[in-house]
Formats: sequence, structure tokens, C-alpha cells
Amino acid sequence: MLTTNTAAELFQHLNVEKAAFYRCIMDVFAAAKRQYRLQLRPDEVLAEADWPSPSPRIEEVNGALAQLAVWGNLESQPDTARVSSLSDFYRARFLYRLSHGGEAAEAGLSVFFQTLRRRAQLQTVALEDIASGLESLRHLIDESASAEGADVAKMHEILRDLVRVFEDLAENAQAFMAGVARSLELQQAEANTVIAYKRRLIDYLERFMSDLVRRSDGIAQLIEYLSSRVDAVFLQIAAREARDTAPGDAQNQTDEEMRRWRAWRERWKGLRGWFLATGAEPPQAELLRARARAAIPQLLGAIAAMNERRSGRSDRSADFRTLARWFAACETESQAHRMARAAFALQPARHFSLNPQAEEDLPPSTSWADAPPLQISPRLREYGEAAPRGALARVRDRSAERALMAQQLAEESRQVDAARQRLASGRPTRLSELGDLDTHAFGLFLSLLAEALAEQSSPDQTIERQTGDGLLQIRMEPLDRGSWAHISTPAGVFSGRDHLLTIAFTQESI
Repeated sequence: MLTTNTAAELFQHLNVEKAAFYRCIMDVFAAAKRQYRLQLRPDEVLAEADWPSPSPRIEEVNGALAQLAVWGNLESQPDTARVSSLSDFYRARFLYRLSHGGEAAEAGLSVFFQTLRRRAQLQTVALEDIASGLESLRHLIDESASAEGADVAKMHEILRDLVRVFEDLAENAQAFMAGVARSLELQQAEANTVIAYKRRLIDYLERFMSDLVRRSDGIAQLIEYLSSRVDAVFLQIAAREARDTAPGDAQNQTDEEMRRWRAWRERWKGLRGWFLATGAEPPQAELLRARARAAIPQLLGAIAAMNERRSGRSDRSADFRTLARWFAACETESQAHRMARAAFALQPARHFSLNPQAEEDLPPSTSWADAPPLQISPRLREYGEAAPRGALARVRDRSAERALMAQQLAEESRQVDAARQRLASGRPTRLSELGDLDTHAFGLFLSLLAEALAEQSSPDQTIERQTGDGLLQIRMEPLDRGSWAHISTPAGVFSGRDHLLTIAFTQESI
């Protein structure tokens, strides 16, 4: 049995300076194993290996083979087949083959590299295979109930295929959804490539989700139907598998059958949990659908961020440099203080109630210079408590403030609805014909414009999309390059290339 140190030596050739040289040799032996060749001579290794130029000398190959034998990856034995004289007999000649540990290490490395190179995918074909396998299993169980005997071998074959397909589906789906976030790191990508990738990914996700929705109910019904009858099948399959168990007493045979039966039940529980709810837990297929749906707005957000960078929006460092130039241009300290207050929103902090005995409540906007002085208790420094011990302060009635806030929120909601009703007329309108827009209408217009431009890959492209909240449908068609639109707002005049704008309510929002 291999110890930990011995097992570690099997991978020693990956951490040395000539790791690539050793890997070329081990690739030859792995290929020989697949070709059922038992042993190789050094000259055969030299001839068959895919060496990087220039090719090594036979002495280097002999040294590397000997070192691999020391690490345990290879086994050697004297080569007497080519001995023709006594001097040849005493000259060291060896045949090499993979050792048991070296074979295990190569198998592990093969799986490792295959996993790294594999691109995870959402397998709609696997759903079809699972449904087909469950249907075939149902037919066999129904036939065995009416006939004298059950075709255990056929059921065993179907269940083996079913488990293999399901494990591939679950593993690939998990890897794909975990890798979506990494695939959405598009900051350095070229714009046209990003747009093409976005469309392919969205089509791919929508196709998988539609197939998952279409097949999940049928698969769930088959699993529900088979759950009460498949336990007896698992017992028969476990007994069939246990026939190949190494000889032992009768008790060992029974234990092996029970172990295999529990393993099949556990696999079935995993398949059932993927398509049927387990207690308060939703099916894994529902979680996969939710994760796939969440990937679409995540991708759209990455596209919108990239479009913002393309439109020339400055970053934080550029903002601070511009602000520094503004500060440098201030002529007096008073101007610099006003600039700092406007830039960093420095407001008075009168809301810290350090004087509970104040006769009147001062609003937070009161300047420190205009307000009466605060009386700070020495206990704050001595004990870390601002208020003396005693009765708690009276709870203030905030019902008037809450009513005012509710009234303001209702008024703001009414104004937003009015702005939405004005813009969403359903008729094509030129931007130059929108006229004056109030604050809420202009804010809504800007948000709709941002969502529409996130879809645009070129200035002359016609855009048509649904808003993120699903309430409105937008269509923007660019007009002549020389056309120009001006929109008056309380904050100033918004101008740009004229477009034909159509905004309408969706059917779901009506």
C-alpha cells in the first residue's frame, strides 16, 4: 500500500526544472498502455516522444527513465533480449513499464487536464435522455408485473445509463452557472464581440430554460409514478451486482447486497430532488432556472456599463482631478468652503441630541453659529455616557411627520404615473416634438433612454426592447445624422441627434 510520501513522489516530476521533459516520457508510456504494449526500451521512447526541439540524446533519456523509476512512476528490469556477448550482458540495459502507482498518477492527471479543458454546458439532450430512460424503465416494470419474470439485466442497463446521464447533467449545470459570472467580466472586451456573445448567451439560456420547463413536468410525473415501485427493482439489481463480489461468508454477501441497494436508493433520491420538491426545498431544476434567468439581467448590466464607458463617462479619479482644479481656481477661502460643502455634502450635525433639556427642537439645517450653545455633560468624557442616569426621555409623537412623508410619497408617485402616461402614448413621436418636460418626466425619459441605448451596438441601429420592470415597450429609430432635437427641462436644455421614439405599455401592465 502506498504511503503519503510515496504517493507524493509519484508527482515529483511535475515540480522539477525538467518537468516538460519528464511529461514527454510519461505521455509515451501512457500511450503504450492504451495500445496494450507492456514494455519500452529507451530508444523506443526517444523515437516516439513528442520532444521540443532540439531532440535530446539517448543518454539524457536513460537518465530520466532511471529517475522516474526511483520516484516510482516506472518499473525496470534488465533487457537481455539483445545480448550477444559477455560485455553486452554486463552493460546496463533496461526495459521500462508503468508501475501501478505511475498508472494511477497518469489516470489522475488525465482527469485533471480534461476537467480544466472542458467547457461546462447546459445539456438539453440529457433531459431528453432522462425522460426516455424513465419511460423505458416504466414499460419494463409494467411488463414484469404482468409477466412471470422481470428483465433485471435490461433494467440494470437502463438505470446505469440514467445515472451516468444525470450525473453529467448536474455536474455540467453546476459548473456552467458557476462560470457565468466569470464569463460576464467583459470590461476589456471589444464592443462588437461583446454584443455577439451577449446574444448567443441569451439565446442559449432561453433555449435551455424553455426545454427545461417543457420536460420537467413529464420527468417529475414519471419519477412520482416509479417511486413506489422502484425499490423492489433496486433489490434485484443489488443482488445481481453482488454476484461479482469476492468469495466470503454468507453474511458478507448479504451486507454487500444491502450496501449496493442503499447506494441505488441514494442515487434515486438525488434524481427525485432535482425534479420534485423535498419538504420546504424547491426542486434543483427550479433553482437552476432561477439562476439562468438571473444571468440575463446580469449580462445586460455588464453591457450597459460597457456602453457607459464607451460614451465617455469619466471615472472617479478624473472627477477628483477636475474637482482639484476647481478648488485651485477659488479666489477666497469662503469660495473654497462653499465648494467643499457642495461637493461633499457637509451639513450641520444638529441631529445629535446632546442637550435633552433644550426648550425647542432645532432642524438639522441650523448652522452651528446661529444655534444656541450645546451643554455637554462631563459624564460623556468620564463614563462614556452622554445622558445622566434617570428617567428615559419622553417618546416623541412622529405621526405628523409620517403623514407628511406619506403625502409626499403619494404625490411623487402620482407625478411619476403622470409622466409615464404622457410619454407612453403608443404613437411614434420625434424627440424634437416632446416639448418641455418637468423633473419627473425628464427623469423617466433619461432612464428609458439609458435602457434603450444599452442595446445599441452602432449609432444607426434601430432599438426595440422591454424595460427592466416589464411595464413599457421602447422603440427608438435614429433619424438623419444632421437632425437635432432640443428638450427643455428645469435643469437645462437636453440636446442630441433626433430619433423617432415609440413608448407603449406592455400587455402585462395594462
